[in-house]
Amino acid sequence: MNTLSIVIPALNEASNLPAVMGTVPVAELAAAGWRTEVVVVDNASTDDTAAVAHALGARVVHQPERGYGNAYLAGFDVATGDVIATGDADCTYPFDALPDLLRTLVDQDVEFMTTDRLHRTNRRAMKASHFVANHALSALSRTLFRNGLRDSQSGMWIFRRYIWDGLDVRSAGMAFSQEIKNAATTAGYRFMEVPIEYRTRGGEVKLNALPDGMANLRQLFNHRFRRQGGRGEAGIPAQKQRSERYEAV
Repeated sequence: MNTLSIVIPALNEASNLPAVMGTVPVAELAAAGWRTEVVVVDNASTDDTAAVAHALGARVVHQPERGYGNAYLAGFDVATGDVIATGDADCTYPFDALPDLLRTLVDQDVEFMTTDRLHRTNRRAMKASHFVANHALSALSRTLFRNGLRDSQSGMWIFRRYIWDGLDVRSAGMAFSQEIKNAATTAGYRFMEVPIEYRTRGGEVKLNALPDGMANLRQLFNHRFRRQGGRGEAGIPAQKQRSERYEAV
């Protein structure tokens, strides 16, 4: 069978995890030839996120250094699947669409697939200010990296595990999302973007719109004009060499 790791960063998402895990179509994926593991990264939560995730059958990774990018670094470090899929633990991303997305990935021979939330049918699921900011950042990202991606901020990606070791992704925070897309497309991997349904968030909003937006803006320019480097042994980016900091259960 093919192997799939679904990596989900979570900060105080205990109340959302049952609904999120309930949308992962494990049986349908198995019927389509995919053996699935769900990796939930507990990003220093102060609620029962880790206990709830474990009870629901997820593999739990503890990442004490907060930050969206830090959470993904920990999750990717322990993921065992040949393909990795991502999405947030806030009920917004359609994990139930994974069978169709994976079928497209295989049929189109894609190495990195990202998703587009910024179409009219999703307007009600996103605050107007966030919708406008996402469009603005995405337009700037397209201008700087010339990859044609409509949604540089989407948090749902599906990619072949092997490409991760060829990417130099450095962001510890929310800019990780745009950076992994721009790194994958400029590295020459076969990529595509597909539209998805985006759903209303459950629970508390974690995004700090102004500081996160400014950090993303700075990162776009830093990434576009930086020297490539910072790689460790065997050409692997230094921050992605395996670390004992991440405790998985």
